[in-house]
Amino acid sequence: MKRWLSLLLALSLTACGSTSAPASGSSGEEGGETVELIVFAAASMQETLEEIAEDYKAVAPNVTLIYSFESSGTLLDNIEAGADCDLFISAAPTQMNALDGTMADDAEKNPDGQDLLLEGTRVDLLENKVALAVPEGNPKNIESFDQLAQLLKSGDVFLAMGNSDVPVGQYTQKIFAYYGLDEDSLNAAGVLTYGTNVKEVTSQVSEGAVDCGVIYATDAFSAGLTVVDGATAEMCGQVIYPAAVLKNSQHPEEAKAFLAYLQGDEAGTVFESVGFTPLT
Repeated sequence: MKRWLSLLLALSLTACGSTSAPASGSSGEEGGETVELIVFAAASMQETLEEIAEDYKAVAPNVTLIYSFESSGTLLDNIEAGADCDLFISAAPTQMNALDGTMADDAEKNPDGQDLLLEGTRVDLLENKVALAVPEGNPKNIESFDQLAQLLKSGDVFLAMGNSDVPVGQYTQKIFAYYGLDEDSLNAAGVLTYGTNVKEVTSQVSEGAVDCGVIYATDAFSAGLTVVDGATAEMCGQVIYPAAVLKNSQHPEEAKAFLAYLQGDEAGTVFESVGFTPLT
């Protein structure tokens, strides 16, 4: 039932369409067949991918990009439930690993032994940073993760974070572990509130509903929020965004062409403008 509900959610996700073009020699030539390319991407990529879609129109005028932005965990559920998807970009390796047939024998990384990625297409596309962001005016004068840890222990702060199935929530849990904080105890003390994806967490900070939130640096930039500290790799690991074409893609050549474009200089400039670091 969960998977069918996830599939229904996938069909109802807000899609942002924009016209761009396919791989050279396929349907990108003038008068060629129009292709709708379905891209599932982490919510933190929404602004940049929408901008890139506009640029891609000039490159591939016969390809229409259909975006679905949500938490990587929700997108994974939708893919597993059979939702149509040509290209998947997650905000952490965990969700991509669960679909990667090269890890089918690793019960921890790929618990269901799935093999849904098109061979040879998986790449580490981008790196992001986990950031501690505050509302306008920073009413609690929060300055660092070190200070946040002490305020959480004393119950003197209200923090927004992602759910446990959301990559930004999983990175936050690693930060808690780094500081020896028990999430269940903090939740019971009423100092935590949750979001189903990073955009929900960002909105809570922007609206001043919380004292601070753990989000990505790119989301803080897009929302115009103040970042008071950034998490180190020691605290939560690297924030890597992998991408891959799905085996069941209806348009694998166009999907590979768009993925190649995302690894190029033009898209890289857009990614860098909001704080992503291109890795390819």
